[in-house]
Amino acid sequence: MHQMLPNLHVASLGTVLAQGMNLKKKHEVEILAAVVSWIVHDSGAETIIDVGSGQGYLAQALSFQYQHPVIAIDASLHHANVTNARAERIKKHYAAKNSASPHLKVPRTITCNILSSEALTDLSITSLCEDNTEESTGRGNKSEFGDSESSKPSVAKAINLYNKQPHSGAFFVLAGLHACGDLSVNMLRSFVGCEHVRALIGIGCCYNLLSEDCLEKTDNSCGFPISNAAKLSSLVLGKNARDLACQSAERWRILTADAALQNFDVHAFRAAFQLVLDKYFPEILVSSPSIGRQGKALRRQQCRRHRESELCCKDGRCSFFEVSGKLSYSNAKGCQEFDVEGSNNYLLFKEFCKSGLTRLGCMFSEDIDLLEIWKEAQSYTEFIGPFWALRAALGPLVESYILLDRLLFLQEQGNSVEAFLFPIFDPTLSPRNIAVIARRK
Repeated sequence: MHQMLPNLHVASLGTVLAQGMNLKKKHEVEILAAVVSWIVHDSGAETIIDVGSGQGYLAQALSFQYQHPVIAIDASLHHANVTNARAERIKKHYAAKNSASPHLKVPRTITCNILSSEALTDLSITSLCEDNTEESTGRGNKSEFGDSESSKPSVAKAINLYNKQPHSGAFFVLAGLHACGDLSVNMLRSFVGCEHVRALIGIGCCYNLLSEDCLEKTDNSCGFPISNAAKLSSLVLGKNARDLACQSAERWRILTADAALQNFDVHAFRAAFQLVLDKYFPEILVSSPSIGRQGKALRRQQCRRHRESELCCKDGRCSFFEVSGKLSYSNAKGCQEFDVEGSNNYLLFKEFCKSGLTRLGCMFSEDIDLLEIWKEAQSYTEFIGPFWALRAALGPLVESYILLDRLLFLQEQGNSVEAFLFPIFDPTLSPRNIAVIARRK
């Protein structure tokens, strides 16, 4: 990284700025904030537009730690409120710590759906100019744009405001930490189409949510493919293939054997759950149902039960535990296991189904014969491991193709743009670790 970005210094986040972040988020924000700050200085821009800012972690690190003006854009008003409240707490801490510097830079938040690159460009220029006006008149630094068309900034308003303002500081950098789906692509198009965007750095996410031109019959604003080279190949990925691009080969490699087997169990549960929906709730299948992170929650429960059973055996206490779908009776002599209803993992599958149906708004009934479905599916569970391993192995290939499409799109703009792909995160902590970096020469 230091060869690509010379003199880059990654500063560790203090406890106040890092509050609320898990290890993954802290790792991402520390590195990306340093890289964005370096790009800002290198490009001659002043303001940073944090696209898809979420709860404002990156924006606040750039503001408070690196002292950059930041405008944080997100579609969620709740996220904006959290960002503002958190920023006020951080501001009070820094103000109390250094009373000689009362004029702290605080991220300005904007709530708005970014449905196209044009909307992102208009919003960025408008908010940048209004930000300059507010600073010169001493007004506040918070603004919110609603979802209605009347409240969104127009091209005319953006150009009018821009022409009225001094051009110093009117250049900005677009930054996106795991901007979801088409939002990453809108950032690329906004960079290409607006000369005031001096540079861009974006790490994509949720490739499965990309709009695909040949499948959805959309216009030229589709999320994939965007480069002329990729369009000439006429390669169709589809949602399943794009979903593979979200897999993490690195995380699979570091799993223990027990953890990997638990993962395969959960995938088997989800496959069998599809049979439940097909038989009892066929109308749900039309909407391609998603039940969220039920597998992750179930794996945590399994790990907790394993730890409890191990502690129970060590302490010599007697109690009942459900471990890996078995009912285990623990005592000083060890654990005796009994198959439950003729199936090792049936109880966990039943728990998975109840939780999944709740997420889908479906009522669970004892008339649903889960045992029959599990017996039907159980003989195929041994194929889940090899099948999923093959799918996961293809993930990096699909992701590379999507990222290459984005790089080619930028390179096709001519010699005025410099663009490259660069891994900036530890992939075991943050699997989507490839940044698209572009700047104007």
